[in-house]
Amino acid sequence: MHERLLRSLRTTMYTLVGRAVLYAVNAAPGCQTLQVQVLADETQDDVEHVEPYGFTSNPLPGAEGVVLNVGGRRGSAVGFNFGNRSFRVAGLKSGEVCIYTDEGDKITLMRDRHMKIETLHLEIDAEEDTTINTKKYAVNASEGVAYNTPSYQLGSAGGGCAASMEADMTIKGNTNQDGSITSTGDQVAAGRSTAHHTHPGDSGGTTGEPNG
Repeated sequence: MHERLLRSLRTTMYTLVGRAVLYAVNAAPGCQTLQVQVLADETQDDVEHVEPYGFTSNPLPGAEGVVLNVGGRRGSAVGFNFGNRSFRVAGLKSGEVCIYTDEGDKITLMRDRHMKIETLHLEIDAEEDTTINTKKYAVNASEGVAYNTPSYQLGSAGGGCAASMEADMTIKGNTNQDGSITSTGDQVAAGRSTAHHTHPGDSGGTTGEPNG
């Protein structure tokens, strides 16, 4: 009797915590469940995948993790830290963090407070507003940039800015304008002022500046 009790206790201890390989994921419930292989020929179903608040993932089949049979009961199993070693981002420096997928998308929090996003398509949905506060802002677009908006404002206090400011703008290349242009200052075309230029007079001399 004593030996049987010890064998039962040893079996419970041996199966309390173990490595597991993922077969399938049910991501529909609030706590997704896993089907895993825990031993060479044993499959365990409905293993609850325990995840930290604010983070969730649907690991690919073949991911490896740890299964804990709470109280030694197979029916109360929970799984932790399932990941695919073939897709893990290797070579991070000490202290760096990376979120990644098997398709190559990555968000890396690097050293010196440098963050890098790598993807094919990036979309930001901000229902009310988006604010970027920085010293320098650069966009390198090899094909083009498009703004689809009913109003565009540059260098003023509109849109909730803390203070008004003036902005100088330089454009290299051709500009096509469909509509009128209104300015409070002078406009210079090919080195000539549109507000203060003169013309040769019909009888000699020059004309006065254009009327307002």
